[in-house]
Amino acid sequence: MSDSFNAIVAQDNDGKAVASLKQITLADLPDESVLVDVACSTLNYKDGLAVSGAAPICRKLPLICGIDLAGTVVDSADPAYQPGDRILVNGYGMSETFDGGYSQKQRVKPEWIVRVPENMELEETMALGTAGYTSMLCVLALQDAGVQPGDGPVLVTGAAGGVGSVAVSLLSSLGYEVHASTGRVDAEGDFLRKLGAAHLLPRQELSRDSKPLEKEIWAGVVDTVGDKVLATAIAQTRYEGTVTACGLAGGAGLPTSVMPFILRGVTLRGIDSVMASQARRQRAWNALAEIIDREQLREIYRVVPMSEVPALASKIVQGEVRGRIVVDVNA
Repeated sequence: MSDSFNAIVAQDNDGKAVASLKQITLADLPDESVLVDVACSTLNYKDGLAVSGAAPICRKLPLICGIDLAGTVVDSADPAYQPGDRILVNGYGMSETFDGGYSQKQRVKPEWIVRVPENMELEETMALGTAGYTSMLCVLALQDAGVQPGDGPVLVTGAAGGVGSVAVSLLSSLGYEVHASTGRVDAEGDFLRKLGAAHLLPRQELSRDSKPLEKEIWAGVVDTVGDKVLATAIAQTRYEGTVTACGLAGGAGLPTSVMPFILRGVTLRGIDSVMASQARRQRAWNALAEIIDREQLREIYRVVPMSEVPALASKIVQGEVRGRIVVDVNA
């Protein structure tokens, strides 16, 4: 029996990181204390950038790509984890400075590990992945800020994408009136309504030069786009409303003013999923296990073999991927 297995590895090619499917061995994995049989991973926007080489995500080469993984512990030098334990890992620099989840086996640091909730399947955790976990962090931030379902509509931008689609599903399941903004209203309208969106908003209505203050509409916002879309959303947020910002698919700029913050008491809450504390991570995953609508989740994701990831990477960067993609690393 061969000791080799499959992984997607980014390597240097004339000064650019180029990722492809390779055969590797345990000797190629990092020297960490928990060995995992990986069942599945995901394809996120950041993965698309790394695998396609569209941005210099991988800061050292060669590097195994993939910012998520879910699997079963095979061997552990840490007594907190035993063979057979079901675990997941999101972020912590995987696919940037540490080897990631696009591998049939991986070694990880024990302090990165989140235990999979008992009522979740491994595939479900990766159907959510970093995108779903980030969505849950946004929803928890809105709840912690006191935004209640009866306070008014909540805006989700980039709603047809991974973070946005899960956010629409979560918020609607919790009873919020969700307004979903997307650049693909005609193509994705039915999909978003099925997830619970009460109203659809074409992205161009937000992606424009906004006034410092506009009509108060949103009790809360989950923004995945950034730049002008985020600026307009802030200008339209109600008195003492909360805006969560977790993405920059539309750009890293923020052309706004202090007016919404000092005249309306708007809160802009940044959401970081990469280095969030273990307590916040476990809280988010436990909440996902309780709140997520499994039927809706099945509408959000599809499963692909790892061999398809290089081709899909460019598509997700171009905004051509709907919802979530689970990567079966063993297919």
